[in-house]
Amino acid sequence: MKDGELDDILKRAAAAQPGPDPALLDKIAASIQPNMRPVRPLPSARKLHIALPAACLAIATMVAARLGLHGLAAMSGLQFLVIPLVPILIGRAAAAWVNETIPGSRRREPPLALLAIACAALLALFAALFHDPLADGFVHQGVVCLVAGLATAVPVALTGWWLLRRGFAVSPTGAAIAAGTLAGLAGVAMLELHCPNFQTWHVLVWHTAVVPVSAAIAVLLAKLVQIRRAHVDAR
Repeated sequence: MKDGELDDILKRAAAAQPGPDPALLDKIAASIQPNMRPVRPLPSARKLHIALPAACLAIATMVAARLGLHGLAAMSGLQFLVIPLVPILIGRAAAAWVNETIPGSRRREPPLALLAIACAALLALFAALFHDPLADGFVHQGVVCLVAGLATAVPVALTGWWLLRRGFAVSPTGAAIAAGTLAGLAGVAMLELHCPNFQTWHVLVWHTAVVPVSAAIAVLLAKLVQIRRAHVDAR
């Protein structure tokens, strides 16, 4: 038997099969149509690259102003370099999060590398600018700053999620790392404006720790959401 004859037999067999009932198809379409609504497209990447870091900096500044700008008042000399350098890291992290939620976007580096770069940059920056070797109240004051930084990261993360909610993260873990890094950096920005404790080890350990802890929490939450969705899909 030739290939053409076999194809003809299969085509005739397929044509002989009864198609779906048109009435059934109409019922399915009628049940789906009322629940289907067009989704507004995601804003352009350029707008998001501006809006996201601006919102994060605004939240960090408002929280710091509410708590008191004691850190800003205590700065002197080169320590004021913290003010422009931390927002630069925030802008980079915001761009990474935006790119993670737009499939096909160009990435400068993987989110995990971005997290490492942000932490290394903060450590280098703090080591260069703060030279007080004392460590009074190291744990107590440090935990207070860590909690305050993470508390600031929460509204930043929620704002970012709201701005990017219509995007799609091909890698949920990568998007979570970028989101956590951004939120943590906003917490650091708040601490630099608010916290007057410029002891070297306090700033190096507790202020920097806000970033990796925030990223770890974001990844954990992303994993829990994935597990939840897997359970729902399995039902």
